[in-house]
Amino acid sequence: MGKVILTGDRPTGKLHLGHYIGSLRRRVELQNAGDFDKMFVFMADVQALTDNAENPEKIRQNIIEVALDYLSVGLDPTKCTLFIQSQIPEIAELTTFFMNLISVSRVQRNPTVKTEIKMRNFEANIPMGFFSYPVSQAADIAAFKATTVPAGEDQEPMLEVAREIVRRFNTIYAPVLVEPNIMLPENVTARRLPGTDGKEKMSKSLGNCIYLSDDADTVWSKVRGMYTDPTHLNVSDPGHVEGNAVFTYLDAFSTDEDFAEFWPEFANLDELKAAYTAGGIGDMKCKKLLNNVLNKMLDPIRARRHEFEQDIPEIYNILRKGSDAARETAAQTMAEVKAAMQINYFDDAELIRSQAERFKKD
Repeated sequence: MGKVILTGDRPTGKLHLGHYIGSLRRRVELQNAGDFDKMFVFMADVQALTDNAENPEKIRQNIIEVALDYLSVGLDPTKCTLFIQSQIPEIAELTTFFMNLISVSRVQRNPTVKTEIKMRNFEANIPMGFFSYPVSQAADIAAFKATTVPAGEDQEPMLEVAREIVRRFNTIYAPVLVEPNIMLPENVTARRLPGTDGKEKMSKSLGNCIYLSDDADTVWSKVRGMYTDPTHLNVSDPGHVEGNAVFTYLDAFSTDEDFAEFWPEFANLDELKAAYTAGGIGDMKCKKLLNNVLNKMLDPIRARRHEFEQDIPEIYNILRKGSDAARETAAQTMAEVKAAMQINYFDDAELIRSQAERFKKD
């Protein structure tokens, strides 16, 4: 199949700036560059249900929200395959086979799993589906023979599990699957964009997100309340840019052209940082700059989203077609997997012939 990208998101809510800088913007660039033979982008609703099993309606409603965000940022269904995980039963089938190739203790050692379990307070009562999602993720990747998975550093342990499982499968049965490589964000800031409170990662559950679909007034309200430097009490005081969420966001999103348009006193962010550190620059001016930068970026995204919202049936049609195409690919992989495992009983003419000969002799 050649060079293949697989990437996706759990449909647990609208997508935010953390998703955009961490993956969405890069996906659009990769899609348009044409350096990969195929690109699959999916909504991991099965994985989302591992900790939302009692609230499936949440996932159901957010499928369309995520699809709208995908299309509004520029993902093009004529250039990449957009699909829904649960509509590809071959992934679940491959997950079952993969479970025999990894131990419980190996999954338990996965630092990403440990962190997620602690964050969701699952220590005492871990749902089996949630515990085994590294195996499910390996099946997602292997089903499409993905060579490349764009992801953050926190997903590297998950990719290592996928590589181990694929390697073990290929060794035991036959070399039909592909070991994937991770593609980390190029911008260091993009690897872990903090929330507007300056703490942790931007997260829906922490309420510290700026969503791609937020209107201009909402963005300004959130930017105005952003965490800056608690020691910068007066404009004349020297400020600190390290740990200052406003400057972290400016690192991630601002360009020299933005300064020429919104704050020509400075040629670039480095000059603003130097002035802020020396003292004499107020936090509110920096926030106004960030607000302008973000809304300039989000305006065309919001406009495209509004257009797509006018024909929701067509969005579902795009997802249906993408899921059908994705299933064709996964079905081909599963045919090869079953042949390698020698469980393709009805398709193995030589097996049937040899067994017939065997019993004739008896």
